[in-house]
Formats: sequence, C-alpha cells, structure tokens
Amino acid sequence: MAFKHIHLSTTIYLLALTAHSANAQTDSIVWRLDNLESLDGNTLAVEGSPRLIETPHGKAIEFDGEDNALFLDLHPLEGWSNFTIEVVFNPYSDGPAEQRFFHMQESESDSRVMFETRTVDGSHWFLDTFIKSRQQTVVNYAQDHLHPTGKWYHAAIVVDGKTFKHYVDGTLEMSQELDYVAQGDGHMSLGVRINRVNWFKGAIRTIRFTPHTLAPDVFLTAED
Repeated sequence: MAFKHIHLSTTIYLLALTAHSANAQTDSIVWRLDNLESLDGNTLAVEGSPRLIETPHGKAIEFDGEDNALFLDLHPLEGWSNFTIEVVFNPYSDGPAEQRFFHMQESESDSRVMFETRTVDGSHWFLDTFIKSRQQTVVNYAQDHLHPTGKWYHAAIVVDGKTFKHYVDGTLEMSQELDYVAQGDGHMSLGVRINRVNWFKGAIRTIRFTPHTLAPDVFLTAED
C-alpha cells in the first residue's frame, strides 16, 4: 500500500446565509475536492492512489474501495454544539457492503461523527450515520430508504444539541434524540474509517460545515 504526505488544496468559501431573522447570519466552510496538492495549508496523509476526476459539475476525488484514503489532522466540528455537515458524493456500484467514507473523531476519546453507506445487491445503497457523544451512541440506519448506486447525491447530518437528523437530497430520512456534547480537537478521514477498515468505492466532490442547524431549503444540492 502506497503512503505519502501531501497537501490537498480545496477552495474554502465563506458563505453568509440569511436565517429567519434578518440579522441572523452564519458562516459556512465549503471544501471543493478539486486537486491533490493542498488544503488551506493543512498537511494531509494520502494512502493508496485516490484519483482526481472530472464530473459535469467540477472536479472530484475518486476512491477505489480497496486502499484509497485521505487523512487530516483536523476536527472540523471542534467546539461546535450545533452543526450541519453536508457532503456531495457518488457511491459506485459493486462497492463493499459497509463503507465508512467520512469520519471525524475527537483525539482524547472515541467520540465521533460518521457518514457511512450500506450497499444492497451491488446496485442500491442506503445511508447509515453514526454519532458517539461521550457515553451516548446513536445510529440512524436508514435501511428503508434505498437509492440507486452510480449517481451523485447530497447527504446531510444536522445536530441541534438535542436531536440528530440525517437527510438525502433534502429529504429527512431519520431523526433521533441525542444529548450532544461539543467535541475537542481531533482528526478525520475520507474514503475509509480512521482505523483503516470499511473502504469507500466512489467519489466525493464537495463538503460543507456550518456551525449551526440549516433547513433543507438552504442545503447544497447534488449539483454543487
């Protein structure tokens, strides 16, 4: 397995989003996975050979489901008690049955936030999102919401401190109670779980982090 350290450059945009109150605005951070060189000065470890590809809506990074992954010594949710995470991704056909493709974890504990997929018959998938907050573990396992593989999708996790919801293409699929506690500094991985199991076969194009809850009408879309 090839291993090297590089910088992944993604464009980071600061977005002002108008909320229900005219004075209520928030800042979002958007990562465009458009090259394999640098990410805002943060060093990234790359395993295997993730590949830069062109899509109808911009560049993306492709993972082979076997040994391709990206690791970053950064926890984007550090200090946030409320948040929205969005990812635009394409789960390929015939991927592994379980794929942990987006993992953020606190350094001093096993508290973590994860996007996962489950592949069904090689041609469909469903979203499985996971949060461990101190002693509480909540899994939104949306097995009743199947989607065809090989297409671009938008998925979101929304946490308001008391509730953990997940959406696919703006549609709420699952919601559970969660007494969420803000996490400290940590690290993250894309394309695999941080402990290097459950590899992802597919591509990721865009990620957005927002330090408060967003409504579906202001989500990104699968075209972003």
